[in-house]
Amino acid sequence: MIRKIKLFILGALLTLSSGGVTNDSRDGFSSEEQGTLKRSYRQHPLIDTLLQSVNPKYEPKQPDDFFDFLRDQYPLPDGLKSPLSEYDYIIVGAGSAGCTLAARLTEDPKTTVLLLEAGKGEMFTTDAPAIAAFFQRTDYTWQYFMEKEPGVCLGMINKKCFWPRGKAIGGTSVINYMIYTRGRPEEWNRIAAAGNVGWSYDEVLEYYKKSERSSLRGLEDSPHRGRKGELNVEFVQYRTPMIDAFLEAGRERGIPTVDYNAPEQLGFGYVQSTTQDGKRVSAAKAFLHRNKNRPNLHILPNTRVTKVLIDSMTKTAYGVQYVRNRLKRNVAARKEVILSAGPIASPQLLMLSGVGPKDHLSSHGIPVIQDLPVGRTLYDHISFPGLIFTLNTTGMTLSESRFAQLPGVIQTVTQWLQYGDGPPASPGAVEGIGYIRTPVSNDPDPVPDMELISIGGSLVSDGGPGGSKAVRRGMMISEKIFDAAYGSIDDTDTWSPFLMLLHPESFGFIELKDNNPWSHPRMHGRYLSDAGGKDVATFVAAVRFVQELVATTPFQRFGARLHRAQYPACRALPFDSDAYWECAVRTLTATLHHQIATCRMGPAGDPQAVVDPRLRVHGLRNLRVVDSSIIPRTVAAHTNAPAIMIGEKAADMIKEDANR
Repeated sequence: MIRKIKLFILGALLTLSSGGVTNDSRDGFSSEEQGTLKRSYRQHPLIDTLLQSVNPKYEPKQPDDFFDFLRDQYPLPDGLKSPLSEYDYIIVGAGSAGCTLAARLTEDPKTTVLLLEAGKGEMFTTDAPAIAAFFQRTDYTWQYFMEKEPGVCLGMINKKCFWPRGKAIGGTSVINYMIYTRGRPEEWNRIAAAGNVGWSYDEVLEYYKKSERSSLRGLEDSPHRGRKGELNVEFVQYRTPMIDAFLEAGRERGIPTVDYNAPEQLGFGYVQSTTQDGKRVSAAKAFLHRNKNRPNLHILPNTRVTKVLIDSMTKTAYGVQYVRNRLKRNVAARKEVILSAGPIASPQLLMLSGVGPKDHLSSHGIPVIQDLPVGRTLYDHISFPGLIFTLNTTGMTLSESRFAQLPGVIQTVTQWLQYGDGPPASPGAVEGIGYIRTPVSNDPDPVPDMELISIGGSLVSDGGPGGSKAVRRGMMISEKIFDAAYGSIDDTDTWSPFLMLLHPESFGFIELKDNNPWSHPRMHGRYLSDAGGKDVATFVAAVRFVQELVATTPFQRFGARLHRAQYPACRALPFDSDAYWECAVRTLTATLHHQIATCRMGPAGDPQAVVDPRLRVHGLRNLRVVDSSIIPRTVAAHTNAPAIMIGEKAADMIKEDANR
């Protein structure tokens, strides 16, 4: 146990003190801002000494190699030194959908699958849910930035929203906050009604249940939960008193405490997380770890796919081009190429391969194979994390400064490693989820327009002298603006709900920067740009709802008071006015990494569709997209569980099509 604790703390130091900001990810930043980014990744001089104390044979290596002996390994089976030249299926991207799909397709020992991933294997430091924020700015992520746009992300470094996506075996499930949500029945039924046969709520529910291994106390008899799947879902064992205040206040306001993933009614509930005994369960842990030694499943980490190979005459995909160890190679697919690279990389790869908007591809000198609206629709869930309430009690919330001091941290880590509880088990301090309909909603169906994410603290819980400031840095909030707004309450006991807009009217798009596969694409969120201003009005209405919620007895027991944040851009506006809150939301506009619809699903004849309801790319043969980019419209869900469900459903469709 002592060695395990030592390794964990060492691994945490390594992971949190390094990582890469590529030149491309710094594009558009001033020299001063680039210096700030570089300082975030400075290597601690004691790391080599610490490594040698664990492994006497360790020799200092380049930064990209520091973690190799701690990472999950995926050697090719049967002693192979290199992959085969041909497989039945090639899956690009080992994220939530890709891991699921690879595991299901290789259940048939006669089916060969090559799974290609640009990132590396995870390490056991990612198991700790509490430090999820740290991984947003390590080499486990693609360091994407949204293009600078007027009136949003004003409080972020260089006024650009940060869009980290997972770059690991396991994808974004290695760095996310492990929140398990599915979407409301009405939302999936609308998707099916638009011509997407097979995607109604009852139909997707069976695939949610297939993956799930529910360990939710009190819901053992629920007909909506799965119990025999690979993905563990549980209630978080460690809670602060603030979650009980949140749920009790909801009941006082007539909002029931429910299983928020059940279809019957909206309400508040304890967060359900993809963890097991307080430790993260990534898609890789759930679907690959027990299957990675299958002789018919070959997994290549650190492998960058640069192009899908498509015969322009027959419009048939027959393989991919990839770069590994600085060598460019081709590999062939006998049956299908499947893109599971996520809502940014999948559309980028399609466009680089000649599949996308004709005029856009031609402008970059890319021969057009199929003219499709790839990337022309991009929805995202944005949040406002700046609604913070101070408390007149101490020790009631999660505080990094309180739990990170030695020797207490050793006792805390020991308890978590042995029993799966204590502060490390809290998924980024998220404790509860609440769905509400604000007065702004004109939806005829009982669909929420706002999600409240109850935090056992707030943005200031990671501060104080020597604090990591991981949450604020993970969002790339400007230090100057943060200090002006929250410096007076930094590292104090507070409570906050993150407000997440579920069904924005605004939507953006993604396009290529150039025809270089190593360049990041240009991402335009176009947040809060709807002509009618409904998105802003929904945020303001949610703020008013929370103010009424906090006025109830459960919160007033803790003396909860709204903090008067002094945002520099909002100082001329009366505090607590609607205009002030609009300015606040435009200052702290934060993505929750739920981009969808960039490879939009729709039937033949849908001018916005890229793939059909069986996820086949329109007009092409042997090419599918299987990830969250196919979801055609917003759903009330964090996208990890839907991506896994999509992988499950796609596996069955692929097997059915192969047997026809």
